[in-house]
Amino acid sequence: MIVDTHLSETAEVLIKSICARYKHDEHELINVLHEVQHHLGYLPEEVQQAIADELNIPVAKVYGVVTFYSFFTMVPKGKYNISICLGTACYVRGGELILEEFKRRLNIGVGETSTDGLFSLSSIRCVGACGLAPVVTVGEKVYGRVTPQQVRRIIDEYIKIEEELEIAP
Repeated sequence: MIVDTHLSETAEVLIKSICARYKHDEHELINVLHEVQHHLGYLPEEVQQAIADELNIPVAKVYGVVTFYSFFTMVPKGKYNISICLGTACYVRGGELILEEFKRRLNIGVGETSTDGLFSLSSIRCVGACGLAPVVTVGEKVYGRVTPQQVRRIIDEYIKIEEELEIAP
């Protein structure tokens, strides 16, 4: 399989602009990565190479940061990123069961995106809401004390939003 690793002109201009705003300072790498990912949705190899070139640093350094921090991704995410907390409190209170139910209902694994592009699934170590365990986040929205029976309702909530968007003029 041949993969096109060429950046679009728009992406090149965006990366150059963001790096220039940070004065091509390698110490601003995380800020540059956040901003580029915000605009492009993810940080594939060709984007990392362009950032490395602009900041005059080895691409291995960029890759190391991207792969170290869980908030960066090298693959496109779905419109709604569902994260299941598997920190100690959430795990003990059934977080693994919640994760398994999402996997079953969405027919995807952790790190994957549904075929319709709506949902991505990830597990995280702690969201800092241990009193609400088990916790699920969908984007910025936090769901606490989630049970396997609530998983379908959570998914349906976002499917309904999409259906309403299709109907809206």
